[in-house]
Amino acid sequence: MIQFEKLGIFLSKPIAFLLVVIYLVQSALLVYLIQENFGLERQINFQQKRISELEERLQIFKAIDDFQIGFSKEEVYDLANVIHEESERYDYDPMFILAIILTESSFKKGQKSSVGARGLMQVVPFVGKDLAERSGLDWEGSHSLYDPELNIRLGTLHLFEQILKFGNVKKALVAYNMGETRVRGMERQNKPLPRRYLNKVMENYSMLKEMYSV
Repeated sequence: MIQFEKLGIFLSKPIAFLLVVIYLVQSALLVYLIQENFGLERQINFQQKRISELEERLQIFKAIDDFQIGFSKEEVYDLANVIHEESERYDYDPMFILAIILTESSFKKGQKSSVGARGLMQVVPFVGKDLAERSGLDWEGSHSLYDPELNIRLGTLHLFEQILKFGNVKKALVAYNMGETRVRGMERQNKPLPRRYLNKVMENYSMLKEMYSV
């Protein structure tokens, strides 16, 4: 006989063994159920993330389609994908990138400024060439900037580098627009940075967030 003193009972060896087996089975079942529940929660979280991502892509697509000039539906779809990808890469709000594009080129295909900046994000050729060579992207001359996807990849990278250099998104935006050298010069002379471009970007950003919030 086995004595369970604290319980004040005596059990035979077979019964005691059976109780141990039952305990082990219950423990194993509990562990299994916990793992199954954890796996189910992970699956639910994954699906929720996928749904949120698809909703965000849809809103990006809608925003581009509403404002773009000269792009086909297929091109709009490709633009939505690359903007989403680059936003994920650099931790941008996609609507922020759309606001910059809207400010720079009004989302017009093949846009070129009076100073030679080209494409949706109005990247100047010497900057585009440098960025492309350093990041391993294809560069076949300044006309490459009319490739919308390449233009966005270069533009978002350029902005990211300005943010790293200045440590300030607002200053980075001004530098993106008027050039790093000019901004540095104004800082050395303690001159206030112009706000017209910055204010326009922020106005467009607020408008897009209101219209296309996920």
